[in-house]
Amino acid sequence: MVVIVQLLSAFLQISVNSALQEEHCDVNTCLEDDGGWFTDPSTLISQAGPCNIDRIEGPLSKAEFLNRYAYHMPVVLSGISNNEEFRRMSRKDQLLKEFGHKTIRLSSANTYSYKKVDVTLQKYVDDILKPQSLEMLGNETLYWFGDNNYSEWEALFSKYKIPPLKLPNTSPVLSFGLAGAGTGVPFHWHGPGFGEVIYGRKRWFLYPPEKTPAFHPNRTTLQWLVEDYPTLSQEDMPLECTIEPSEIIYFPDHWWHGTLNIDTSVFMSTFLGPS
Repeated sequence: MVVIVQLLSAFLQISVNSALQEEHCDVNTCLEDDGGWFTDPSTLISQAGPCNIDRIEGPLSKAEFLNRYAYHMPVVLSGISNNEEFRRMSRKDQLLKEFGHKTIRLSSANTYSYKKVDVTLQKYVDDILKPQSLEMLGNETLYWFGDNNYSEWEALFSKYKIPPLKLPNTSPVLSFGLAGAGTGVPFHWHGPGFGEVIYGRKRWFLYPPEKTPAFHPNRTTLQWLVEDYPTLSQEDMPLECTIEPSEIIYFPDHWWHGTLNIDTSVFMSTFLGPS
């Protein structure tokens, strides 16, 4: 009887460990569903930071959005749209099955993103999508963000539900991306928009238009975070927040922002251009 109990206990432990391994976790730290975009925790240099941006759960009225945030300050939103179908289609196995043979355009991860390289999605995932090292410069780092061929990706993009909040006289333009842990784009600015994390976590740093941050356009956000961020005075600290899956950040027109993918991240941006 004792032998049977011991065998049963061993079998149950093996089953638990196997299940945890499939979810990329151990008995002490089990990660949420990463869609198959697993990031080895030992490779992570950066972690989630504080959030000093308004964070709103649930619906936000159009009037409050326009009066309080649209032209004045960023805001983090959750529960304003349901992209579960898009999220399912963005899982690693599904994305590679349907689109692995498609050509994507990679951009250098520096402020001006002037270098472009075309590869298949499969090659990008197999050979290029890796955690960022602290030594590599932004102009030496390639990752996939934007430059999407809408006709080739229509089956995926048509499932994405854009944020329901809008600015007058603007039209949405979608920009899909996939990037490794530690990658990101250093400070830059453009028109207003939304950024949603599908899988992974993305840390955002923002400054208003009148406060230009000190940074080198070819150095990475990771280098800035490790080397410059700790030396900032209180008055020079950015607004910042780490965006979790299914959360959306809104940034107003001309606001400086830099991004840092903490994990391997899948994300969609909705830029609001003139209509």
